[in-house]
Amino acid sequence: MLLTLAFRHLLIRKLRALVLLSGFALGVGVMIVLLSVGEAMLEQSRDVSLVGGGEVTVLPQGIDVEAMRTGGVSGMYFGIDRARFLIRQALGGPRHAAVVSAVAPALEGKLLYARRGDRVVPVRAGGEIPSRAAAVGAAIAVVAGNWSDSPADSAYVAPTRQQLYDELDRFHLPRIADSSWAEWHYFNVVVSPEEWWYVTYLVGGLVARGDWGAQLLLTHRRPDGRHERWIRSIPAPRVTLDTARADLALGTNTVEQRDGVYSLRARAGDARLDLVVTPLPSRYFPAIELAGASPVSGYVVPGLVASASGTLCVAARCLRVDGAPAYHDHNWGIWRDVTWEWGAARGRSIAVLYGGVRTGAAGVGSAPFFFALVDSLGVRQVLRFREVRYGGSRILDEAPDVRAPSHLEVLASRDADTVRLRVAVGDAHATAMKAAGGRRFFLQMRGSFELAGRVGGAAVADSGTGFFETYLTPRAPSRHARSRRPM
Repeated sequence: MLLTLAFRHLLIRKLRALVLLSGFALGVGVMIVLLSVGEAMLEQSRDVSLVGGGEVTVLPQGIDVEAMRTGGVSGMYFGIDRARFLIRQALGGPRHAAVVSAVAPALEGKLLYARRGDRVVPVRAGGEIPSRAAAVGAAIAVVAGNWSDSPADSAYVAPTRQQLYDELDRFHLPRIADSSWAEWHYFNVVVSPEEWWYVTYLVGGLVARGDWGAQLLLTHRRPDGRHERWIRSIPAPRVTLDTARADLALGTNTVEQRDGVYSLRARAGDARLDLVVTPLPSRYFPAIELAGASPVSGYVVPGLVASASGTLCVAARCLRVDGAPAYHDHNWGIWRDVTWEWGAARGRSIAVLYGGVRTGAAGVGSAPFFFALVDSLGVRQVLRFREVRYGGSRILDEAPDVRAPSHLEVLASRDADTVRLRVAVGDAHATAMKAAGGRRFFLQMRGSFELAGRVGGAAVADSGTGFFETYLTPRAPSRHARSRRPM
């Protein structure tokens, strides 16, 4: 009886029956797909090539999980950039110590070639840190021999201060011959709100051809607002650099790093200094390299927040500083037709670092720029922005045809995080530079900042002072401009 009624309903209400049957079929299809996905995920979770222990697996962005299982071509060249920094700070540092108990880096299924005599054999290889793999429950069963951390393993996950700063702040040999290649240590030291120093140890030129040398550049911003500058050239035979650490000697002008503490000695003209610069723990930014129209541009900040003690002298006047605010970074690369935006500032609890390189005569290229917030636990967040907005106008005595900004603003974001930096420029100094197609000025500024926004769902706010850099081109003279006359 029920079956007869059902068939009569299908014949009489054909459209309604079709809709009901379609809905039922769709529901069954979705259920089949979900069960298939669940089964596939369960199989992958049991796959020996994917099991790495722990509770969360971090993979390179964009990689195909199936490629990891099969060793496909799309998985051959994937890696996680700055993995050491992620292990030490972003994932395994003190910021997340209450949540993350261990981080275990691992390489799986990498293609290598083993050579024996004339025979070359492709092999697949992997690598782990034994103690970290054991900490996440992925230790291998050792049948014979010893499986424990080597000194290199320990330095990878938990370096000493000497090892960390050797890794961050080493020198590089140019990869191609280019006369615009240069590499330098840069330091700044704040003596008082009205007085500070810029210190640069620079090497550059055609190293492979022996046509290269070095310069020591010292700039002193006096309390009266004037800038004094000294340049000393040093020939290549008197230059010693180290590709394994920060140590550099330009004749008798030296930088030495021991246990994360930098000793600086320099003399140019009637200026001389003898300083010890000490970066605060965790206040560093890892090395990055950008490739674009210029072959390579590298940058690292070993001392975003540091202190300086020692003596700074001009002629017979010497000033002793103790715990003065300081900063240190290291740059290398090809610098033909390159400009940049840069800023480094320190507040009560947060330090700010932003920057980016533009390549090409027109100053186009590598935006968006990066914007980092750093506190006592290390890098808190790295955001992006597309431009620095400059406003206002001020005339510079050393460059009357250049109008320096009186303030600047940066709006940076990453997903739901957004911060705004406002800077009131208190001092600016322009240096004329050679450029393709005309003159250009390198502008160094110092000012006070206000920071506000939200990061990780929490409000952030701070204020302080910092240094900022950009490039300017002279303004064309106005047709109605009047000449200045003394009153």
